[in-house]
Amino acid sequence: REPYLWPLLIYLLLVCLYPFASSCAHTFSSMSARARHICYFCDYGALSLYSLGCAFAYGAYAAPDHWVSAGLHRYFVPAAAFNSFVCPGLSCYSRFPELEHPRWSKALRTAAFVYPFLYDNIPLFSRLLFCFWNNCAWTEAVVGYCYHLLFALLTGFLFASHLPERLAPGRFDYIGEQQPPGPPRHSHQLFHICAVLGTHFQLEAILCDASSRRAWLRARLPLPGLPGTFGTAALVLLGNVAIIGAFTAALSRAP
Repeated sequence: REPYLWPLLIYLLLVCLYPFASSCAHTFSSMSARARHICYFCDYGALSLYSLGCAFAYGAYAAPDHWVSAGLHRYFVPAAAFNSFVCPGLSCYSRFPELEHPRWSKALRTAAFVYPFLYDNIPLFSRLLFCFWNNCAWTEAVVGYCYHLLFALLTGFLFASHLPERLAPGRFDYIGEQQPPGPPRHSHQLFHICAVLGTHFQLEAILCDASSRRAWLRARLPLPGLPGTFGTAALVLLGNVAIIGAFTAALSRAP
């Protein structure tokens, strides 16, 4: 009954989706080679939808004051919706050349995650730079966004570097049990921990902004409508399902 909170609701729904999808991918990917690809296709789609949820929340509550009602602000979420098709397309495709060109595959997958992250956080970068140069008050929300960006950068570093266990492959352990043979995984678990911690700080900051800026934003922005919120989210969801279905069908033709 409160349209002002609809972007927050979409964010909350999608932010719950990506850890669930990742857990399912890690649980069921060992069933077969085909299952592994399909599981991670779904994982990439969930990350894409999470990126859209971030754009909804940032556009509705976290935009810098000088952004509000400007042209970039009006097109911020539609552009993020377009990115939500590019991200799963690139990341799903990156699994096909993985055996022949592993470095190219990893670069494509990393770019598919980094690009929407950088786009979604343009409002935060702008807001933080404005606060830094103008020496404005660092609110609780701004501090939360700083922690979020710190953990996001750490997440990306762990994903790309495979540290720390690449320093001692096969011998790195956390709780006293030697790592089994196979590709190193400990940095990937740290990757998930840092991602969820970053999301925690992001959520806390968004809740602060949604509450503290409510009167100011409602006086300057029209209330969100169903087509622009749930309609856009449903369209992107269907598009991601179609992309995942297309790449799943292509598995039968792949070596």
